[in-house]
Formats: sequence, C-alpha cells, structure tokens
Amino acid sequence: MRCALVQLTVTDDPAANLPETLTFLRAAAAGGAELVLTPECTNMLSSSRDHQRATLRHEEEDATLAALRAEAAALGIWVLIGSLGVLTHDADGRFANRSFLIAPDGSIAARYDKIHMFDVNVSETEVYRESAAYRPGTRAVVAQTPLGAIGMAVCYDLRFPHLFRRLAQGGAQILTVPAAFNHLTGEAHWETLLRARAIETGCFVLAPAQTGFHPETQGKGRRTHGHSLAIAPWGEVLVDAGTDPGVTLVDLDLAEVARARARVPSLSHDRDFEGP
Repeated sequence: MRCALVQLTVTDDPAANLPETLTFLRAAAAGGAELVLTPECTNMLSSSRDHQRATLRHEEEDATLAALRAEAAALGIWVLIGSLGVLTHDADGRFANRSFLIAPDGSIAARYDKIHMFDVNVSETEVYRESAAYRPGTRAVVAQTPLGAIGMAVCYDLRFPHLFRRLAQGGAQILTVPAAFNHLTGEAHWETLLRARAIETGCFVLAPAQTGFHPETQGKGRRTHGHSLAIAPWGEVLVDAGTDPGVTLVDLDLAEVARARARVPSLSHDRDFEGP
C-alpha cells in the first residue's frame, strides 16, 4: 500500500490554506497514493480565541471538510484529514479538534476528537492552554478499512502510550498521529515518541506534521517542528519529510505488523498488578 504524508505551513485563514492542501492531495494521488494524510489543524492555526470563534464553522458547514471530501471522491482515494478545528454545540462554547477519515466515495468513514489537551508551559514565553478553547474527546477510534485497521490519534495524544496500546489491542495495524508539534518539544521528543509507539504496539505509525512559522492576523504566530515521519512496526524510520511543505510517499507492507508482533508478542502479555 502506498501512502502519502502531506506537510503544511498553514495560516489562520482557512480559505487561503485550502488551495495548497488540494494541490498536495492531487500530487499524492498522481504519485500512486491510496491513503493521503494531512496534519493537525489542516484548516487553520490561530492563538486568538476571538478569531477562532469568528472563523471556525460547524462540521456540516466547514468549507475545508467539504472540499477535501469532494477531492477524495474525485481522486478515488482515502484521506485522513489530520484534524480540523470545528464548532460544537457544547454549552460552554468550546470547539473540537476533530480528525476525519474520508473514504474514496467522499463519505466520512470515521471521526475522532482529540482526547488529550495540550496545556503546557513550554518556556517562559510559550504557554499553551488548549483546553480553554477545545473540549477533549472521550472515545478512542479504530476504523476498519480495506487498506487495514487504522487507529486514530492527534498530536499531544502521542505522550499517552496507554491510548496506543488500547488501539493496537483493538485491532489497529496503522496508527495515525497528525500533529502541529511545537518546535522545541519536537526537536527533543517527536521522533523518539513516535518510534516508541510503533515498537510498543507493532504498528505502522504515520505522522503528518505542520512545519515552519505560522503567521497570524491576530497573534504573534508560532513555529512548528515539521519532520513528518512514517515508522515501521519494528521501529525503523521509513521516511522523514524534513522541514519544507510538500508530499512524501511511503510504501507499507502490513505483513510486517504480524511479523513484528510474532517476534515480541507483548500485546498479549498484560498482567494485573497491585499499587501504587
């Protein structure tokens, strides 16, 4: 199976971001990709709650989602939209950071709302409180597809290995980790954590990422790490997209999942224990 990781440098304007995303989807399909993955926050990145509230739309009204569904159908490919910020009907007005798996007929095959919120003081000048604007999801998702079983996660979820173990024990062969990983933590931890999740679960890990500096009309902007990665079930890095926006192709052989798990069958070796 051929997959494509799309690496983006989005702004806080969804309409301005969409044309490049569509161009990369078409290039990936032209390269033979059956599954194309985009990063977290494919529609926009913004630190301004007022701008988010004014710009984001409910799922059924989101122009990026509609366009990518139509393009998936036109190209006849699977598309994992890493995530979109969407409005919800929650009483507290918080948004959802939602990943979508789009089938080749343009239908939504699966949705996953990011469970773990990035509430972190990265440095004295970089403070994030994702939960102030986005409400966490409550359900893990494994999507059964003709390409394989896909376990869905988003960015900060990567630091919670129990989620990935549950996905693998629930049948996942491929784990998706679309991200807008901070440039400081990305440099220190991104590759190591992705390789660990692959090794622990015996899954392929596909991690399309945002990259570079993201300007904002109502904010100082931010910088993301890039380096979209595909990791094999034994932990090898198959591709690294570097720091430029673009498309990176990778071929997967799902038989490697069974081989890795046969060599180290740790997914079946859980034991109950006491304390702490």
